[in-house]
This record gives sequence, C-alpha cells and structure tokens, in this order.
Amino acid sequence: MPSPFPGMDPYLEGHLWTSFHAHLATGIARQLLPQLRPKYIALPERTYSSGPLEDVMISTRSVIPDVGVRKTRHRELPVAQAGVHTAPVRLRNRFTTRIPHYRIEIRDTEKRRLVTAIELLSPTNKGSRRREYLRKRSRFLRSSAHLLEIDLHHQGKRIPLLDPYPAGAYFVLLTRARRRSWTDVWSSTIDAILPVVPVPLLKGDADVSLDLQAALTQVYDDGGFDLVVDYRKPPDVSLPPDEADWVAKHLLASRPR
Repeated sequence: MPSPFPGMDPYLEGHLWTSFHAHLATGIARQLLPQLRPKYIALPERTYSSGPLEDVMISTRSVIPDVGVRKTRHRELPVAQAGVHTAPVRLRNRFTTRIPHYRIEIRDTEKRRLVTAIELLSPTNKGSRRREYLRKRSRFLRSSAHLLEIDLHHQGKRIPLLDPYPAGAYFVLLTRARRRSWTDVWSSTIDAILPVVPVPLLKGDADVSLDLQAALTQVYDDGGFDLVVDYRKPPDVSLPPDEADWVAKHLLASRPR
C-alpha cells in the first residue's frame, strides 16, 4: 500500500527515520545503476558518528521520563521499618550512541575515482554534528567531485548559503565540481511531489536523472512502512502550524469512508 502523501511522508521523519534513511540510500543506488553502467557504479556507503539518542529516536513521546518529580512541603518523615524498600525516582540517562549516516558514491569503474557524492542529510548532521559535517563539506568542495545533498527532514538547520532558500519543506542542493560558486537548489512543499534532479558525471558525459519521488515510493513499498506507520496519530516530527494543519486535513480526506 502506498503512502497517503503525494511527496515526502512526514511520518518517516520520526522514529522510523534511520530505517527509511538506509532503504532510501539503497533505492537511489538501484535506480541510478542502469543509467551508469558500464562506465560508473553507484555504491551505498554507511558511516557512523556519535550523538545523543534523540538524534535517532526523534519521537518526543519516546524521551518523556517514566516518573515525574514534584515539589512537596517539608515534613518530618517516619523512621523506615526494617525490610520495607522505598521507591526510587527513575531518571533518564545521558549517553551517546553510534548513529549511522548513509550516502551514495558514484565512482568510475576504471580508476575507482569518486565522481559524485550523494549525501542524505539527517537530524544529526543538521543538528548535534552539524559543525563536523560542514567541515567535511568544506573539504569536499575543494575536491574535484560533484556534491548532491538531499534534505528530507524538518529538524535541524539547513546548509548555509549566501542567498535565502526558496519556500519549501524539503530541498535538494547540487554543487558541481566546476561551478563551486553556485549551488542549484530544488525545493518541494509538503503537498507536492519530490523533484527529478540531475546527477552529474565526468566531463564529457551527460547527466543522469534521479527521480526522488519514484525512489521514495519504491522504498516505502519494499520496506513495508505502511505496516508500521500509525496515521491516526500526529507525526513524531514537529511541523510548522500550516503544514501540521494540512497534514491533518489531508489524512482525514484520504481515509476510506
């Protein structure tokens, strides 16, 4: 069963994000590979960084403590009876975990040179590890490869550009190797389909096309996300009021009568 949304599904931005992220990287590579062979290959790559658990479990409901603490008036406590255990206050631990990141590397099959990197931005490299990602991005822009960045998440800060972003909820940024001063930006609102974008290759070879909507639709079906998403509840991710209102009305209108 397909997603009820015409474009990006905001319900995938919550606690299912890591799984969706992994599926999408593989789906993009599979879509591109027939257009690339035999000169190029598309390889999904997984790296890790350390970050807070909230960067993986985006759901606000998942980080609410089990026990609350409230103030009470001071009073004399009776002496505890032998053998009676007093109940502890249960508090959340602060710790970091290994957070996976996925990208697709397009390399030429003869010399295995990196031609184009497709980065799938996440709440981590837009949030707690943003500075680290921007340093890596800066180093990459000094290389000879193209950079395509796909941002399908509301959480975190956007990649900084000199000019303001166009209106939209989701963005794709393409910085070509021979035009570093400019970045091509595609935007998509929450009620619109995701774009088809070019993927550049080595000089002399034509761009190939990445249909993001087709990739999302395929991985939604292949991953069985319709079996685990509960569209009767609000999405885990925090949306702007106008988008949250549209999501609620759209789901109500799309429910079977």
